Amino acid sequence: MKLALVAFAALLVLGGGAAGAYFYFSKPAEAAANADQAAHAEEAKKEAKKDDHGDGHGSPSNSVSFVRLDPLILPIIDGSGVNQVVSLVIVLEAKDQFVATEVRRLTPRLKDAYIQNMYGMLNRKESMEGGVLKVSEIKRRLNDVTDKVMGEGAVNDVLLEVVQQRPI
Repeated sequence: MKLALVAFAALLVLGGGAAGAYFYFSKPAEAAANADQAAHAEEAKKEAKKDDHGDGHGSPSNSVSFVRLDPLILPIIDGSGVNQVVSLVIVLEAKDQFVATEVRRLTPRLKDAYIQNMYGMLNRKESMEGGVLKVSEIKRRLNDVTDKVMGEGAVNDVLLEVVQQRPI
């Protein structure tokens, strides 16, 4: 009987300590999360207010927007199979927020067009010089493809954030 009472008391003390630690350490995280949410909400309100009065006519301000696409990973194949992999991270510079929304909507079509264009070019090694990619040629071709998909002048520029070649 005494052993059961001691075990119960020990369990009660350990449980109370664990509960106290849980509540003690979880409070700052909740407070920080609430503060972050409040700051984010305040920033969103300011941004909405700025958009409502951007150019004085009730329309959003015409500022450049950047849309980052998921990485494109393309194999380079020669007579013996895949000899290297090229990874590209592409960012499109849309002329305004409306075009950026349209770019996001058409992202699957853009990525398909990029892959079709780049796949053949890379395998024929048209854009390589001494085994190294010619970034200016890749960028020119991506700009041409973007103009065909999005329309002339919708996207100011195609920016290459990452270009990686990895031999296999």
